[in-house]
Amino acid sequence: MNDLSFDERFAMLVNAQYTARVNSRIKKLIKNANLRDQSADLAHIDYDPVRKINKSLIAQISDCAWVGLGTNLIVTGATGVGKTYILSAFGREACMKGFRVKSFRVNRMLTDLSIGRGDGSYNKILGELTKPDLLILDDFGMKQIELALSQDLLEVIEERYHRGKSTAIS
Repeated sequence: MNDLSFDERFAMLVNAQYTARVNSRIKKLIKNANLRDQSADLAHIDYDPVRKINKSLIAQISDCAWVGLGTNLIVTGATGVGKTYILSAFGREACMKGFRVKSFRVNRMLTDLSIGRGDGSYNKILGELTKPDLLILDDFGMKQIELALSQDLLEVIEERYHRGKSTAIS
């Protein structure tokens, strides 16, 4: 350390502080995202042929540029192929790129909106659902949605679309 100039030592301090702040922000983004699998990582996706996952497509969209463009993502497949893991991995990657992400199971989100209609907090909840750069809606279509709840879902998707925000659904 004694061989370094003051400017070099100061630069090291500034770089360490900057790195600590970036890492802290990423950690906070991942925690706030409420991902179903916070350890999910695009690098650890199992591309077993039985799962029929298109590796080149995953690689193509792994930069999360689609989130910045407000493009949506739909992940489909049979039960147990890893749709939730893939969405969590994309959510984590988006957080690493500095995007704000929020994840919900569809039925839970619709229940929250339904309760919000009753207690007057509907607009606040809807506002919170439109803020994140990426909204992950997991387990869509697991059960039939009532008409009023389907209108709530449409409201969420439409608001996000008009604000140029991305939604990922499995």
